[in-house]
Amino acid sequence: MGMLRKLQCIFLLGTVLITFFLITICWEASRHTTFYLQTASSPDFTKLKMRQEHRRHIIRELCSANSGLNFTEKSITFDQIPNKALNHLIVDDHHGVIYCFVPKVACTNWKRVMFVLSQNLKAPDGAPYLDPLDIPSTIIHNSTLHKTFNKLWMRFGRYSRPLMHHKLKNYTKFLFVRDPFVRLISAFRDKFVKADEYFYNLYGSVMLQRYANISNPPDSVEEAFAAGIRLSFTHFIKYLLDPQTEEEKPFNEHWQQMYRLCHPCQIEYDFIGKLETLDEDTEHLLKILGLGDYIHFPPGYENRTALDWEQEWFANISVADRRKLYHLYETDFRLFEYDKPETLLDE
Repeated sequence: MGMLRKLQCIFLLGTVLITFFLITICWEASRHTTFYLQTASSPDFTKLKMRQEHRRHIIRELCSANSGLNFTEKSITFDQIPNKALNHLIVDDHHGVIYCFVPKVACTNWKRVMFVLSQNLKAPDGAPYLDPLDIPSTIIHNSTLHKTFNKLWMRFGRYSRPLMHHKLKNYTKFLFVRDPFVRLISAFRDKFVKADEYFYNLYGSVMLQRYANISNPPDSVEEAFAAGIRLSFTHFIKYLLDPQTEEEKPFNEHWQQMYRLCHPCQIEYDFIGKLETLDEDTEHLLKILGLGDYIHFPPGYENRTALDWEQEWFANISVADRRKLYHLYETDFRLFEYDKPETLLDE
């Protein structure tokens, strides 16, 4: 009788272990479908799925060792990326999501969404925010409030890299990108056409000294504007092309190349959205994440910088400088499949 009970226990234990093993295999298989089954009911499912497969394929091809695109960061591994360069990877452990934010590419609204998903940020009544639009604009870009890969390193030190690898393997990773030249125009409009004291003191006054021959710029942006002193887009482009700029310090994140912020050759993103197809891509991604009925993405900015503005903004930039600028951002153009602006470069 005792032997029979032992055999029954062994059989039961074996059944449990086999069941657990099968569940694990099925979960892994479902994860590698990139959750597309959740969107199968959409009439545009095939088109949107093919769009994502194409965007990921282009990046894989260009990141391969034998592709014709060569740049310094291409050949490094993920573990060779400095921890401080991983500060744009925002993590939501509740839903298994990693978002690499690119400034000037709808990142304000996506940061709102990440706050709602993670439930890390509490409203004044102590409850987590449920509506992205309820989050005060003054705290959206407060980097101390977002959980990033860099903070994993700050908390866990040398043990952080295995954690990062685990999350990269098991979480859904996404980013949104934009035409590189249009993104530069948007950054200039936002940080230098408007009276931004921080950007004036840190960057604008330097540009005025070096490229506008103003040896002693006003102390504040208000004083500069009152005196009729304004930075031009030409000055900004000269600053970007000047080798001295990055010798002194890295580009600011608002004009840093997108691939240098998000490392697409080291991180295999599950979803690549574009600002040019923001509405479709956002709806598609939220369905993939199973959040289509839970999250309402905030409406876009009506005065958004448009592609057809390029000709006007670059009118005073020499063709030689336009070509140098394209070379500086060529990796972004090609990895994220934006057309080379031939009309700007061949005049």
